[in-house]
Amino acid sequence: MTVSLPVKENMTKQESRPIRLLALDVDGVLTDGKLLFTSTGDELKRFCTLDGQGIRHLQRAGIAVAIVTGRRAAATERRAKDLDIELLLQGRVDKYQALMEICAEQQIDIAEVAYVGDDLPDLSAIQACGFGVAVANAHAFVREHADYVTTAHGGNGAVREVCDLILERMGLLDSVQQSYLLP
Repeated sequence: MTVSLPVKENMTKQESRPIRLLALDVDGVLTDGKLLFTSTGDELKRFCTLDGQGIRHLQRAGIAVAIVTGRRAAATERRAKDLDIELLLQGRVDKYQALMEICAEQQIDIAEVAYVGDDLPDLSAIQACGFGVAVANAHAFVREHADYVTTAHGGNGAVREVCDLILERMGLLDSVQQSYLLP
């Protein structure tokens, strides 16, 4: 299933773009961007459960989800496993190239991808995809070049906001939310 999302408000294009894949950076998007290390050198990350729930809703709606990150971390691998995200590319500084590899492997056109990032290494992926998103606390230059800027900060519901937006455009958000109400 695909969904069409609007282009940036100040753009003159009227057409929408179908979305079949949501690709996410980790540090600053799925987390608040702060790195914590234990005294033994282990890396700790805090993930937002709201984001995880939104990802699950998207997956149930048939939208694939991928993680593309410049760092390698066991915590990221664990989070991807917990959310059944099989498309996990760690240690990839060139986010655009990684995204193109996923698109080729999954036979998805780059215009059918929504990408959420927060900093300069994400910028080429944000610009190349059909719907480029910057989180509210992203670097100003990244926000300036994104199609959409979330109201929530990275690691604090920004991914859920994007998931809900996609579900809304698919006409599914209301039914997803209503399914949690008592009869």
